[in-house]
Amino acid sequence: MYAADVVTAAAEGGAIGDGRTGANLALGVGLVGVAIGWLALARAADRISSGKARTGAMSAIAAGLAGTVLAVLHLATSSGGPGTGNGLVGALAAVPLGLSAVVLGRRALTRCHRTEPSGEPNGEPTKRLTG
Repeated sequence: MYAADVVTAAAEGGAIGDGRTGANLALGVGLVGVAIGWLALARAADRISSGKARTGAMSAIAAGLAGTVLAVLHLATSSGGPGTGNGLVGALAAVPLGLSAVVLGRRALTRCHRTEPSGEPNGEPTKRLTG
């Protein structure tokens, strides 16, 4: 099975479940991305000292993009309108949730670059050997 087939099956709700499964999956991934982005932003501002802010920011961007892609695929493959039980409203809510995870991750990543010291990681300039 190809990766595109797996993503399409996840967006459609998979082999089991109703039409809302794909939308719920997109909502869950987007919500996890927002939580990771919020934590990465707190780490970048030195409010939380556990973990690395850059890793969290990149994870939030990846989760936000995945949630947005799943939601858009669910919107493209769902039939009917809102209120038919196929998860259209959930997918519509997952798109801004995923995009906000991307924005939070990008903001944390920008804040990480501003707070990094210049030069070596220990703050000392690079020593060069002459000879």
